[in-house]
Amino acid sequence: MTVALAPRAPRPASRRPGELDDLTLARAQRGEPAAWRALIEHHQAAVFALLGRMLGGGRRSLVEDLAQETFLAVFRQLPGFSAQGPARLSTWILTIASRRAIDELRRRAPAPIALDDIAAPAPGERADGALARRQLAAAIDRALAGVAPVHRAAFVLRELHGLEHHEIAEALGIDPGTVRSRLARARAALRAALAEAHREVDHDA
Repeated sequence: MTVALAPRAPRPASRRPGELDDLTLARAQRGEPAAWRALIEHHQAAVFALLGRMLGGGRRSLVEDLAQETFLAVFRQLPGFSAQGPARLSTWILTIASRRAIDELRRRAPAPIALDDIAAPAPGERADGALARRQLAAAIDRALAGVAPVHRAAFVLRELHGLEHHEIAEALGIDPGTVRSRLARARAALRAALAEAHREVDHDA
């Protein structure tokens, strides 16, 4: 079976969308095609954003493949999902996507972050300003690439998708205390990257 993903918006949302209404969810659970398409359109931007940030730049085809796998799993498991349960539908879907991303990252090294958009000079920007931003992006790239997949997942779910600690714990199958420690490690790596980038800029100045 192939899931037909809707055309994506040029700039995917970085925060969780609102929840799908109960009637559409119930119809999707019964397998009604229109409701299923509405569910995908409602949640796919967040899924693509999470997978893209977890896997790094330059892997569009892999992100699309894992998004397909995510929604296939959602389709298979949706009849058993309860809107009265502990997890929101959006959190439940991101859980499925994040676990697929973690599995993929464990099999291979994350791709580097695409720097072109980050470091491209803004109109009227001096060349040294663009160089500083490129150095900063490269330092963050190195930091995220060195973070263990489970730590990276916790960081992305918290900082870029706004999940609460207990939701991340549920998504990753860990306790909230472990979530806090993983977030602390990811943030420490990024702080070190920022400090390194500043040292590089000061050295080249």
